[in-house]
Amino acid sequence: MNYKTWLLSHTKKHREIVGRLKAKGFSDEMVIDYFEYENMRKNEAEFCLLYSEGKKCHDINYLNCYLCACPSFRFSDNGLKTEDGITVYSECALSSKNGSQYEHANTLHQDCSGCDIPHKKEYISKNFDLDWLKIMERCEKH
Repeated sequence: MNYKTWLLSHTKKHREIVGRLKAKGFSDEMVIDYFEYENMRKNEAEFCLLYSEGKKCHDINYLNCYLCACPSFRFSDNGLKTEDGITVYSECALSSKNGSQYEHANTLHQDCSGCDIPHKKEYISKNFDLDWLKIMERCEKH
């Protein structure tokens, strides 16, 4: 499965959860709070494969899964660009100091595991939209 296919599939799960919560009268802040890791692991086990393993995608204390697909992550199955014979497949649009890149067989990939930016409640609130893809689209323009 390529990244775009995963993103669209995951967006559908996200929309279903958000729609269900809004139908129950949840405010935007309540929706954001609902997506905290421990709650999601307990109540939405199908949202993430790591939930069943009791693992987090990021080794951080507070993890909010609302923006599990970071709007600043750039990826292309065909490569974003080539630099000095190395194809860059993914990168961070924010150049997060907690992110890194790793090279393998003349390819370069973004490693976001050390970054917590999209998993902080403040960041989510600042960029909030009930439609995940609208957040992605806005961030792509910056």
